[in-house]
Amino acid sequence: MSASPTSDYPVQPVPFTAVRITGGFWQKRQETNRAVTTPFALKQCEDTNRMKNFDLAAETLRRRAAGEKTFQNKPATLYPFDDSDVFKVIEGASYVLSMRPDPALDQALDGWIARIAAAQEPDGYIYTFRTMHPDTPAHEWIDPQRWLKDPDLSHELYNLGHMYEAGVAHYLATGKRTLLDVCLKSAELVWHDFGDRKLRIAPGHQVIEIGLAKLYHVTGDKRWLELAQIFIEARGPGGKVYSQQHKLAVDQDEAVGHAVRANYMYAGMADIAALTGDARYVSAIKKIWESAAERKMYLTGGVGALQHGEAYGADYELPQDGYNETCAAIAFMMWNHRMFLLTGEARYMDVFERVCFNGFISGVSLSGDRFLYPNPLICDGVKKFNHGFEGRAPWFGCACCPPNVMRTLAAITGYFYAVRGDALHVNFYAQSEGEASVAGTKVKLAQTTDYPWSGQVKLTVTPEKAATFTLKLRIPGWAQGRPVASGLYGYDDATPTAWTVRVNGAAVPAQADGGYVSLARAWQAGDTVELDLPMPVRAVHGDTRIAAEEGRVAFERGPVVYCVEDPEKQTVPADLVVKAGAKVEAKAAPDLFEGVTILTIENGAGAATKTITEIPYYTWANRGPSAMAVWLKRG
Repeated sequence: MSASPTSDYPVQPVPFTAVRITGGFWQKRQETNRAVTTPFALKQCEDTNRMKNFDLAAETLRRRAAGEKTFQNKPATLYPFDDSDVFKVIEGASYVLSMRPDPALDQALDGWIARIAAAQEPDGYIYTFRTMHPDTPAHEWIDPQRWLKDPDLSHELYNLGHMYEAGVAHYLATGKRTLLDVCLKSAELVWHDFGDRKLRIAPGHQVIEIGLAKLYHVTGDKRWLELAQIFIEARGPGGKVYSQQHKLAVDQDEAVGHAVRANYMYAGMADIAALTGDARYVSAIKKIWESAAERKMYLTGGVGALQHGEAYGADYELPQDGYNETCAAIAFMMWNHRMFLLTGEARYMDVFERVCFNGFISGVSLSGDRFLYPNPLICDGVKKFNHGFEGRAPWFGCACCPPNVMRTLAAITGYFYAVRGDALHVNFYAQSEGEASVAGTKVKLAQTTDYPWSGQVKLTVTPEKAATFTLKLRIPGWAQGRPVASGLYGYDDATPTAWTVRVNGAAVPAQADGGYVSLARAWQAGDTVELDLPMPVRAVHGDTRIAAEEGRVAFERGPVVYCVEDPEKQTVPADLVVKAGAKVEAKAAPDLFEGVTILTIENGAGAATKTITEIPYYTWANRGPSAMAVWLKRG
């Protein structure tokens, strides 16, 4: 079935370039990402020889063209997918350039792109491990012929997917076509080799589907959308579950296999569903989402419970030391956002928020230069769980996660707002200023808030002229008495909070419909909306079918999940007991972790009181390798 681009997402996101964070939680994270993580990642790509691979490939091309027919170079790194780290860094750095001009960074990217272009073969092929060492495979994952081992582990198409994303990002950020032209030359080759469907290969690590959809968006060339669909439809039956090749994509109904591969594929399926109008894809990914979010997701929003294969486990198989790769969390965010854009349903953004404040942002240190690859919910502070490190690491041999965090943080504002017809959705609360076009009218929005530490949000709405439209404010599930839409987790006290909405100071009788409160009115410049979301501390229990959480309790406040950490390793956090009737309070800690709210749990009374202190999960392991636990014993 050929791709036929007849539509797009019914809900359109407001691009990240139209929204600027002005303070608070995400400004700190985004500024650290700009000032520390971005230059750090560029340096790591040089120091670990990822960029050298492009130079070696270019040298082989030059010297062979000059007559040295047997010349070749050995790769300077371990993995054939190391090229992708460079592309993700370029993508993230391009987003940073969109936020703030930086001539030095701009020049550095120009230099990198020139080196990448020099490593591209005349017909458009670009894959440094083969180009630098063309006579025999330089790695066991590589076949003597192009593409043939991609369904396994060559990562040829995976690398291209990230390059296409980077090429589009750099073009949109700078207006320069240098990397985009490299991408289009590559895509022409991919079309030549795959476009007639004679070569039927299911990518072993999905992401090219997303990259091709972005190429289609920026060029309007329908071939790139058709290629994305060709790669999705090359799957199953009888292939590997690990890489979701076991069934036709449209027949899949469960989140299985390697979690990053899976979530990238499901996001790509959403793109195809939106751009072609093919309802089969929508039906499939809704079923798969229910499997992932309602039976296989951690309280932190992490997914991919199993270390072996970095994979989804069985239903309710959620061990406390679950793997929860940072890249899987990012891909899960991408997928959930696309599900919202397809449906307009708040439950997807509820999951997005849960992942964002917990299982995603935990992947990078507050300093911006130390990272977690897995994000377990328990740790003894001794085991080298983090790819050979007992705590946070500056980089990894398999370094997919750090640049993934970098690019996601740089573009986080692209998830704040969305428009559908005459409705403007407010999905994410953060101190910020933004602009959207609603029903033909430009509207400026300014948020004043200390979210996630406070649930008080003030929005100033300024249309360029008086206009009638609907402002839809997301009322998070946690404010409605449920941590998730299913029974996977629940609150001991599920009473909804007494949230309120005021417009220009006057209370509005508001009711959440589908997770949103809708304010339809004629808006004037300077109108204000005040949303108050009380944030009681919630004790959380897991579904009885989650064996690892039996007899245990966790705590969260607003969108933030908490844990106990003991950097001194004097206690075993997972053995701590929360007695029935224990007093739990939230307290501001302005001098801890750049300013957070902590929880204190008081067991007993008077002199016999024993206090347990909990910190936000995302902050753990910032004081060195630490014993930690999210789920505590019930007394």
